[in-house]
Amino acid sequence: MAAAALAVTALVTAPTASATSYNGCAYPRVCFYLTDSQWNGGTPTAAYQDVTTSYQNLGSNSRGANWVNNTRNDDRAYLRYIVNSTGATQYLCLLPNYHVNFTSAYTVTGIRIDTAATCP
Repeated sequence: MAAAALAVTALVTAPTASATSYNGCAYPRVCFYLTDSQWNGGTPTAAYQDVTTSYQNLGSNSRGANWVNNTRNDDRAYLRYIVNSTGATQYLCLLPNYHVNFTSAYTVTGIRIDTAATCP
Protein backbone atom coordinates (compact mmCIF):
# COMPACT_ATOMS: atom_id res chain seq x y z
CA MET A 1 0.00 0.00 0.00
CA ALA A 2 2.87 2.39 0.69
CA ALA A 3 4.16 1.83 -2.85
CA ALA A 4 0.81 2.85 -4.32
CA ALA A 5 0.78 6.07 -2.29
CA LEU A 6 4.34 6.83 -3.31
CA ALA A 7 3.55 6.26 -6.99
CA VAL A 8 0.77 8.87 -6.99
CA THR A 9 2.74 11.32 -4.87
CA ALA A 10 5.49 11.23 -7.48
CA LEU A 11 2.95 12.44 -10.05
CA VAL A 12 2.62 15.86 -8.40
CA THR A 13 4.27 18.42 -10.64
CA ALA A 14 6.17 21.61 -9.99
CA PRO A 15 4.18 24.66 -8.91
CA THR A 16 2.42 26.76 -11.48
CA ALA A 17 2.24 30.54 -11.52
CA SER A 18 0.66 31.82 -8.34
CA ALA A 19 -2.42 33.98 -7.76
CA THR A 20 -3.87 33.60 -11.22
CA SER A 21 -5.81 31.30 -13.47
CA TYR A 22 -3.84 28.51 -15.13
CA ASN A 23 -4.51 26.26 -18.11
CA GLY A 24 -8.11 27.37 -18.50
CA CYS A 25 -8.82 26.97 -14.78
CA ALA A 26 -10.09 30.24 -13.32
CA TYR A 27 -8.78 31.29 -9.92
CA PRO A 28 -9.79 30.22 -7.20
CA ARG A 29 -10.92 26.82 -8.44
CA VAL A 30 -9.74 23.24 -8.48
CA CYS A 31 -10.30 22.02 -12.03
CA PHE A 32 -10.57 18.56 -13.53
CA TYR A 33 -9.64 17.52 -17.05
CA LEU A 34 -10.94 14.12 -18.15
CA THR A 35 -8.41 13.63 -20.96
CA ASP A 36 -4.86 14.64 -21.83
CA SER A 37 -6.15 16.55 -24.86
CA GLN A 38 -8.45 18.62 -22.62
CA TRP A 39 -5.47 19.34 -20.34
CA ASN A 40 -3.26 20.25 -23.30
CA GLY A 41 -6.02 22.46 -24.72
CA GLY A 42 -6.72 24.19 -21.41
CA THR A 43 -10.37 23.12 -21.34
CA PRO A 44 -11.39 21.81 -17.91
CA THR A 45 -14.49 19.64 -17.73
CA ALA A 46 -15.40 20.47 -14.10
CA ALA A 47 -14.37 22.86 -11.32
CA TYR A 48 -14.85 22.99 -7.55
CA GLN A 49 -14.26 25.96 -5.25
CA ASP A 50 -16.24 25.50 -2.03
CA VAL A 51 -14.39 24.63 1.16
CA THR A 52 -16.05 21.55 2.67
CA THR A 53 -15.65 19.48 5.83
CA SER A 54 -16.15 16.17 4.02
CA TYR A 55 -15.40 14.73 0.60
CA GLN A 56 -17.62 15.56 -2.34
CA ASN A 57 -18.18 12.66 -4.72
CA LEU A 58 -17.10 13.60 -8.22
CA GLY A 59 -19.64 13.67 -11.04
CA SER A 60 -19.32 12.39 -14.59
CA ASN A 61 -17.35 15.47 -15.71
CA SER A 62 -14.65 14.99 -13.06
CA ARG A 63 -14.58 11.36 -11.87
CA GLY A 64 -11.64 9.54 -13.40
CA ALA A 65 -9.97 12.75 -14.60
CA ASN A 66 -6.43 12.50 -15.98
CA TRP A 67 -5.45 15.92 -14.58
CA VAL A 68 -6.39 18.02 -11.54
CA ASN A 69 -5.25 21.64 -11.21
CA ASN A 70 -5.45 23.68 -7.97
CA THR A 71 -5.34 27.43 -8.72
CA ARG A 72 -6.14 28.44 -5.14
CA ASN A 73 -3.44 30.46 -3.35
CA ASP A 74 -3.93 29.45 0.27
CA ASP A 75 -6.02 26.28 0.20
CA ARG A 76 -5.01 22.68 -0.29
CA ALA A 77 -7.22 20.15 -2.01
CA TYR A 78 -7.45 16.57 -0.82
CA LEU A 79 -8.15 14.12 -3.61
CA ARG A 80 -9.61 10.68 -3.00
CA TYR A 81 -8.72 8.04 -5.56
CA ILE A 82 -8.89 4.30 -6.17
CA VAL A 83 -5.89 2.15 -7.03
CA ASN A 84 -7.44 0.24 -9.91
CA SER A 85 -5.34 -2.92 -9.52
CA THR A 86 -6.36 -3.48 -5.89
CA GLY A 87 -9.50 -1.40 -5.37
CA ALA A 88 -7.83 0.32 -2.40
CA THR A 89 -8.87 3.88 -1.61
CA GLN A 90 -6.01 6.37 -1.15
CA TYR A 91 -5.74 10.12 -0.56
CA LEU A 92 -3.49 12.82 -1.99
CA CYS A 93 -2.98 16.35 -0.71
CA LEU A 94 -2.60 18.81 -3.59
CA LEU A 95 -0.88 22.05 -2.60
CA PRO A 96 -2.08 25.47 -3.78
CA ASN A 97 -0.95 26.30 -7.33
CA TYR A 98 0.04 22.72 -8.15
CA HIS A 99 -1.41 20.18 -10.55
CA VAL A 100 -1.29 16.41 -10.72
CA ASN A 101 -1.63 13.76 -13.42
CA PHE A 102 -3.51 10.56 -12.63
CA THR A 103 -2.47 7.72 -14.92
CA SER A 104 -4.86 4.95 -15.94
CA ALA A 105 -3.73 2.99 -12.85
CA TYR A 106 -5.80 5.34 -10.65
CA THR A 107 -9.34 6.72 -10.64
CA VAL A 108 -9.93 10.00 -8.81
CA THR A 109 -13.34 9.85 -7.05
CA GLY A 110 -13.62 12.73 -4.57
CA ILE A 111 -12.41 16.16 -3.46
CA ARG A 112 -12.26 18.12 -0.22
CA ILE A 113 -10.92 21.68 -0.23
CA ASP A 114 -9.37 22.73 3.06
CA THR A 115 -8.30 26.17 4.37
CA ALA A 116 -4.64 25.40 4.91
CA ALA A 117 -1.77 26.17 2.54
CA THR A 118 0.45 23.21 3.44
CA CYS A 119 0.06 19.48 3.46
CA PRO A 120 0.74 17.46 6.59
